Amino acid sequence: MSQTQALMDQETRYGAHNYLPLPVVLSKGEGIWVYDVEGNRYLDFLSCYSAVNHGHRHPKIVEALTEQLGRLTLTSRAFYNDQLGPFLEELADYTHMDMILPMNTGAEAVETAVKAVRRWGYRVKGIPAEQAEIIVCNDNFHGRTVTVISFSSEQAYRADFGPYTPGFTIIPYGDSKALEDAITDRTCAFLVEPIQGEAGVMVPPDGYLKDVRRICTERNVLLALDEVQTGFGRTGKRFCHWHDEIEPDVLVMGKALGGGVYPVSAIAAKREILGLFEPGSHGSTFGGNPLGAAVARRAIKVIEDEGLAERADELGRYFTERLLGMGSPYVDHVRGKGLLIGLVLKNDAGSARPFAEALMKRGLLCKETHENVLRFAPPLVIEKKDLDWALEHIEAVLTGPAPTRGK
Repeated sequence: MSQTQALMDQETRYGAHNYLPLPVVLSKGEGIWVYDVEGNRYLDFLSCYSAVNHGHRHPKIVEALTEQLGRLTLTSRAFYNDQLGPFLEELADYTHMDMILPMNTGAEAVETAVKAVRRWGYRVKGIPAEQAEIIVCNDNFHGRTVTVISFSSEQAYRADFGPYTPGFTIIPYGDSKALEDAITDRTCAFLVEPIQGEAGVMVPPDGYLKDVRRICTERNVLLALDEVQTGFGRTGKRFCHWHDEIEPDVLVMGKALGGGVYPVSAIAAKREILGLFEPGSHGSTFGGNPLGAAVARRAIKVIEDEGLAERADELGRYFTERLLGMGSPYVDHVRGKGLLIGLVLKNDAGSARPFAEALMKRGLLCKETHENVLRFAPPLVIEKKDLDWALEHIEAVLTGPAPTRGK
């Protein structure tokens, strides 16, 4: 039995089966490349769902991590530490917001945003106690906690996990009129992804975010944007909402904020929202720890110093044009922004899984999403020559015989 098979069997035997990974066992990563236990090299074209925007083990981020490991890693928020204050100020400046509340994972940040907008609804807007409503979109993905799956429309995320948390209204994505119609006197916020990544890289119509910003302002409803996956340069701007030149009231962040080496998340908001928290109202043992703060500070600096958002914009346009020019009999259309791209297969092409497996065999790692979409999201540090290498293999798979799924 190969080492790969033995390790996969071990994980299958002792781990819960809540994922369906590609059959590759990775043991090392550097930049855009990862290596399996057999020594084979692969180009990472998923970036851990955009958590590795900086590439694997970016030396400057590893340096910050190692430096902080030698000094202090955890204090809890029972005490101040010398990294958190600078991190909060730098992230507030970076997001153009007033205040920051740090957490660890994206789902925790979404939960924090839910609490923040509800408290604003009661204390500022004057919604009667226990009646606040949050509007969300169909096919959303904001995490896996019970509260978050309570407003998911995906049955696979919800089945047998109830009872569910009340207080949410689901409307169609990309439909600003539906938002306008759904708002009531009890609505405190609209929570939305600028691009729905897990739904298959769904991009809303042009002007959608500007419309919802106007509607939320006119109706005294907070606009909360979940940029956990789309933030930190992924779509060709610092944040995806920058394409529409709007400002949210609450901004949810995670994934790439941790530089691909440590979980860091946060929400940023106006002072009138986050200023409503007082000691004891929210917390996290690890949230705001000095190790995470040091890593996040360096991760932000690398994005700016290396122009990663600009690189994503330039290479994303090039990559999309090349995909559209392949003339594949399997491809229906391509959608996305920057280096977050969804390649949608025709109905008669079948599942996207065999295509992902075929690319894996050629040394390119990506993943299917929503059955018929291949999601391409390489690290933003990728160079054009490596993108060209990837495109050669993608074209070979997309224009060759239909792949079949492995066992």
